[in-house]
Amino acid sequence: MSEKMLKFVKIGQQTPPKREVGNRKEDFNEIYKEFINNKASEQSSRCSQCGVPFCQVHCPLSNNIPDWLKLTAEGRLKEAYELSQSTNNMPEVCGRICPQDRLCEGNCVIEQSGHGTVTIGSVEKYITDNAWEQGWVNPIKVKNEKSQSIGIIGAGPAGLAAAEQLRKLGYQITVYDRYDRAGGLMIYGIPNFKLEKFVVERRTKLLEEGGIKFVQNFEVGKDATLEQLRKKHDSLLIATGVYKAREIDLPGKDLGNIFPAMEFLTASNKKGLGDRVELFDNGTLNAEGKNIVVIGGGDTAMDCVRTSIRQKAKSVKCLYRRDKENMPGSAREVANAEEEGVEFVWLSSPKEFVGTNKVEGLMVDKIKLGEPDDSGRRKPEIQNDSHFNIKADIVIKALGFDPENLPKLFGSEDLQVTKWGTLKTNFDTMETNLPGVFAAGDIIRGASLVVWAIKDGRDVAVSIKNFLESKEHSKEKVA
Repeated sequence: MSEKMLKFVKIGQQTPPKREVGNRKEDFNEIYKEFINNKASEQSSRCSQCGVPFCQVHCPLSNNIPDWLKLTAEGRLKEAYELSQSTNNMPEVCGRICPQDRLCEGNCVIEQSGHGTVTIGSVEKYITDNAWEQGWVNPIKVKNEKSQSIGIIGAGPAGLAAAEQLRKLGYQITVYDRYDRAGGLMIYGIPNFKLEKFVVERRTKLLEEGGIKFVQNFEVGKDATLEQLRKKHDSLLIATGVYKAREIDLPGKDLGNIFPAMEFLTASNKKGLGDRVELFDNGTLNAEGKNIVVIGGGDTAMDCVRTSIRQKAKSVKCLYRRDKENMPGSAREVANAEEEGVEFVWLSSPKEFVGTNKVEGLMVDKIKLGEPDDSGRRKPEIQNDSHFNIKADIVIKALGFDPENLPKLFGSEDLQVTKWGTLKTNFDTMETNLPGVFAAGDIIRGASLVVWAIKDGRDVAVSIKNFLESKEHSKEKVA
């Protein structure tokens, strides 16, 4: 195996590197595929089948990881896939984008003993991609159709997982989404180099072939109120996610070329999908040849800096107010970004945006970490007279997401929310204060991981089923 290929495998890239052939580049696809076939079996055989499977314990979906690793090691790939998908509606997605270093792989017994983790995510991706290639992934086949209908607002991972689980039970499912494609953040928020868009598109196409109806470009509150949808369906699920960008209130915040992360990532993803994106085409949201500064330290910030690198930015800097050890994002993502040429400016906080009409730079304060706060993390404190300047042609704000004002947006002011703006639900059933209206995913837990959204979607499907069965029994008693 070449040094370049070994390096590729080590850093966990999701697409094969390229080799120079004359004046063109060619993929290592054939070499890579052969290597991955062997590597998946080799990695799977490393699983110790320990008495306490910490990898499974730390998986939000409680995936039966040891057993499908064992099946993979034995070459029983169809059985491995069937076991994997029995607890996960999108294993090919989770294999690509889950922060395994914080979940299953980070808690692998072999990793803890210092011998390097079993690469669980790569194996999960491999067995599912192989299942698609072999034709083992098929649309839902409903044996007993039910007349009851369920409306799902939001075509992200929580909504799609719930839709699949409920459709398998025979319910009539309609998914409403305000965007032109299903997938939510998986389509427009996560870069193509981490999650290829065909992976999401083939999954939603499969759901459609299974009888799930998708209504795109549909805005609740504009095209129909929440109350109108309640009358149309026997039950509703709100799974909108959280999209409102957190702002940073600093002098110069209204200068041009300061963008929220989702606006930057959506433009890039739409372009990758073949759409015409005027702001990208005219250079406004294109990082090529520019000095890019990203503010934030989470996974979205890493998506922005790594996208900027791929757009051939002149320089890419990431400002984060704490140090590397306290980054909230995946350590693997940070390592990849560093290797790709991103400059991290640790212990730094923007003080002011500088420029005339458009941003030309930032004034930045140096930070020191003080005593721990209520959460146990050391509190960042500005060092007096420590500011310095950074040049910037584009500034991207990746400070996290908050919920939109759904009661106002949906024309349903009686829909209750928490003090954080997320929807208030019954802890056990995930039902809102409106009877028959449930909620799942980021809109109840705040911005989180795709794997948690899938879990919520599966859990809420059980609650909706119980609600509809109870409703049906009540009708029978009256009759």
